[in-house]
Amino acid sequence: MKNQWIEFLYGRVTVRVTGKGLERFINVLIRNGLHIWNVKRHGTETITFKMRVQDALKIRRFARKSGCNISFLQRTGIPFLLKRLWKNSGFMIGAATFIFIIFLLSNMIWGIQIKGAKPATEYQIRKELDKMGVKIGNIQFFVKNVEGIQRQLTNNIGALTWVGVELKGTTYHLQVVEKNEPKKPEILSPQNLIAKKKAIIYKMFIENGQKMVDIHDHVEKGQLLVSGAFGQEDKPELTAAKGEVWGETWYKSHVELPLESKFNVYNGKEEQKHSLVFGKLEVPIWGFGKPKFKHYEIEQNVHKVRFLKWDLPISYINKTIREKEVYERTYTTSEAEKLALELAKKQIKNSLDEDAMIKDEKILHKAMENGKVILDIHFKIIENIAVGQPITKETPE
Repeated sequence: MKNQWIEFLYGRVTVRVTGKGLERFINVLIRNGLHIWNVKRHGTETITFKMRVQDALKIRRFARKSGCNISFLQRTGIPFLLKRLWKNSGFMIGAATFIFIIFLLSNMIWGIQIKGAKPATEYQIRKELDKMGVKIGNIQFFVKNVEGIQRQLTNNIGALTWVGVELKGTTYHLQVVEKNEPKKPEILSPQNLIAKKKAIIYKMFIENGQKMVDIHDHVEKGQLLVSGAFGQEDKPELTAAKGEVWGETWYKSHVELPLESKFNVYNGKEEQKHSLVFGKLEVPIWGFGKPKFKHYEIEQNVHKVRFLKWDLPISYINKTIREKEVYERTYTTSEAEKLALELAKKQIKNSLDEDAMIKDEKILHKAMENGKVILDIHFKIIENIAVGQPITKETPE
């Protein structure tokens, strides 16, 4: 029938009526506005039919007047379903609680393994992990993803060169590479030391070999600085020349710096949004609507939802929306020149070895064009100019 879903929603019953005058009884029900359907005869004195629950409460008084006996065979619909669920609520609650506990335990942190770190460094790592909430017993949803953990550890612990973070099930695995590892002794074949660029010798420290230049000497690129061959000319003894030859070298740098510049800064205001992703469908659960900020940046942490050892096709996403403000900075000409010089020094240092140093700098050209300070700078650098060049031993004829 057309309204079967409505009847199911409100509840329906199957009624059996026995006795004489069944047709008269049905006519009485219809005349009094009681809705019945699926009327079936079973023998000469028995019929069955379906009717609404609210009408079933009125049927008995009509049955008494007609001399018929009624009984209710079947009850269906939402009210009876809820009643049965309520009777079994203890079992349902227990099953739901059990599944929830298993789900919760599957998404907790149960282990943190750190490999490759010394005890002191491992202590620092665990201390930093505690600050981030990465500790046994915490829910994985409320900590950063592995990329965020890796980035914060690298930034906050100076002893680390690199750290790899991997989440396997309920355990975080960290592989650590520390700085200042002892260098393995380098085994060198016979070699000379030659100049890698034009320079004036500033100082020398020779461990092995025969020096061929002295302090204040001008040398060209490729010139022999320390020889690995000594002894008789016809039968020289070969060794690996080792040492440092520091020379004064020269560099030019070109820098342009605008007097006015705009950049974005965070002002401390932020919003949090939480959502669940089912496949490609994202369902927000907290933090609705568009961000209130005009300029903002979104940081997103995605956590896969697990059940026991399986990854479910469900993800929990936490979005942090931070407001940005456009800040305009203006320099005076002297401030811009000073800053441009510092910028040039940083650029030069980035292209040199760590132990190289700037001896002197001189501004060769200075100009102001299109709102920019333009500098051409000459730098004097003290750096190690010695590089190895292999020696091949000639076979006498």
